[in-house]
Amino acid sequence: MKIKKQHVLAAALVLALGAAVYLNWQFSGTPLISSTSKELGAATYVNNDASATADEVDSDSVSEMTPQAKLAQAKTERTQAQDKALEAAENVLSLSDSSEDAKAEAVKAANVIEQRILAQSNIEGILTAKGYLSAVCYISDSGCTVTLLSSEMTDDAPMIIKEAIMSQSEIEFNNIVIIDV
Repeated sequence: MKIKKQHVLAAALVLALGAAVYLNWQFSGTPLISSTSKELGAATYVNNDASATADEVDSDSVSEMTPQAKLAQAKTERTQAQDKALEAAENVLSLSDSSEDAKAEAVKAANVIEQRILAQSNIEGILTAKGYLSAVCYISDSGCTVTLLSSEMTDDAPMIIKEAIMSQSEIEFNNIVIIDV
C-alpha cells in the first residue's frame, strides 16, 4: 500500500486538530464534569448585575446603601416623579390661555397617572399582606415591574406577585417583570 501526500497531509491535520482541542481544554480551566446538579425546569430569577452607568459610577453612596434603603429610595423617587407629572397636568389646566385640546390631554394624562398610582398602591398592599413587606411596584405603558428583597423571593413568589398584579390591572402576564435586590 502506497502512502500518498494526501494521506500524510490528512494525518497531519488530524494531529494538529487534536493538539488544538487538547490545548484549548487544558487552558480553559473549566472542569470536565460539573459539580453542581441542575433540575430540569428549575426557575432562575433576574439578578440585578447590570453594568454601571455614568450616574451610578459618580454616586458612591448608592452602592454603599443596604437593599432596604435602596428600595425605600426608589419608592420615594417614584412618588416624586408621579407628583411632578400630576403637577404639570394641573398647571396646564390652570392656564387660561391653554387650548381645549391641551386641557383635555392634561385631564386624560392626570387620570392615567392617578389610576397607575392607585393600582401600584393596591398591588403593594396585597403583596405586603402576603408577606412581601419590601415590594415596590412600577407600572408603565409597557408593563409592570416589581422589585423586592432577595430574602423574600421564594419559589412561589413569581406566581403570587403576578396574580396580585393581574387582579389590580389589565397588564398581561408576559409584561410583568420581577427583580430581586
